[in-house]
Amino acid sequence: MTQPSLSIRGIDFTYPAATRPVLRDITASFPQGFTGVVGPNGVGKTTLLQILCGLIPPDSGHVDERGDALYCAQRTDNPPAGFDALLDDTGAPVFALRSRLGIEWDWLDRWPTLSHGERKRAQIGTALWRQPGVLAIDEPTNHLDAGAREQLLAALQDYRGIGLIVSHDREFLDALCEQCLWLDGDTTRLYPGGYSDLQSTREVEQTTAVRERDRAVKARNAIRKEEAMRREQALQKHRSRSKRGIDPKDHSAKAKINGMRVADSKDGQSLRQLGGRVARAEQAVVEASLEKRYDVGIELPGTVCRRDRLFFVPAGKAGLGDRRRLTYPNLLMRPSDRIALTGANGLGKSTLIRIIIDHLAVDEARVLYMPQELTAARGANILADVKSLPRDALGHAMNVVSCLGSRPARLLDSATPSPGELRKLQLALGMTRRPHLLIMDEPTNHLDLPSIEALESALATCACGMLLVSHDERFLTSLTDQRWCIEPDADGNSRVSIV
Repeated sequence: MTQPSLSIRGIDFTYPAATRPVLRDITASFPQGFTGVVGPNGVGKTTLLQILCGLIPPDSGHVDERGDALYCAQRTDNPPAGFDALLDDTGAPVFALRSRLGIEWDWLDRWPTLSHGERKRAQIGTALWRQPGVLAIDEPTNHLDAGAREQLLAALQDYRGIGLIVSHDREFLDALCEQCLWLDGDTTRLYPGGYSDLQSTREVEQTTAVRERDRAVKARNAIRKEEAMRREQALQKHRSRSKRGIDPKDHSAKAKINGMRVADSKDGQSLRQLGGRVARAEQAVVEASLEKRYDVGIELPGTVCRRDRLFFVPAGKAGLGDRRRLTYPNLLMRPSDRIALTGANGLGKSTLIRIIIDHLAVDEARVLYMPQELTAARGANILADVKSLPRDALGHAMNVVSCLGSRPARLLDSATPSPGELRKLQLALGMTRRPHLLIMDEPTNHLDLPSIEALESALATCACGMLLVSHDERFLTSLTDQRWCIEPDADGNSRVSIV
């Protein structure tokens, strides 16, 4: 495997249906090892990875020699190219890779029944097996349980090419990345170290910028005050030296005033000089401008159902598609329950959710179900539905989106919102129906860290019942008071237990 260089200069890109660029004048260099590409949802992180891998051309700018580049997308609808060859490879290195990532020999045959976490491991395992010079990975830890996440981290740490990774997983970035590229639509900058190092540096920069701006504003205000005082003094002098009211025949008085007006020209010169200082002070304030930060935090208007239950699933069994079975007891959810559904990848969490939806005791219109992933068609429908909302409802939905950290105008302008922005849109649209039940399968996937914190805060005060599926233990602990655990038994089947 060769070690190519990779750098970009002056990259601009605007989507055909958009009125403003998503990337503007991006310049950066990427050495061997992993670089994290981080920033809020919708600022062009995925677009940048696709440009770096040659999948889409920039509108302007240049990508230097990239060698052989491979992009691992967020979506895992289909088996990755080359997965069949990986499974057929009998060499020792591929057996070690498959063992490290837990990739089974029959995964290609049963791809439709694999969990998203299993598909993600297959996708990245295939990419590592192909040994590209440049490897770009979009949200690798989405859907992964703790064990699979550690497996993936160990495998990526052995990669020796140029790696680029888009992720909102702070710990993963800290463990893997040697530098991070920050994007936010207005600012682009490379920072050494992982995400925590970037955040610490940015906080210091923001504190320094606030101090510099305060100093510039204070200096400008002082000069403005001095200018106003001198203008008032000059005006008073002018009035005292006016010829009005003087006897036209008193030539001596007129001559004296004319002499004083000559002296006044020095006051005028002084005021002009002071005006120049004011202009320079105003420019200093402009140059000390602060990075715009968007407030996050929102209330979600769910309501408590008046029925005595949201659903009841009688005890039973369900097939998992590979001769394994999921066994579950009676499952009852009441209107104010907050339930966490946990279990490793592939044990049947999504299967159980489908069973629950078939046993709802409330109107489906009052249920907001957010699956792990949205199809492209479903995402397009959500965007169209939001744009067609009445003005008041659209305003409320965009307020939700804004308070979850995205910019509504830019989002509505986009024909292809990012997966994180689509999740925010789906939540905003669903909450206009004031749901009785929220079913959220991996709700933090694709969301940036401020958005996750805002969502967690909003759900804490939401009145409706919640069934949350997540590998984010902190998220579940703060929001739920019951737990349904899916665990494997000795025969490889799955069983639900109520904790």
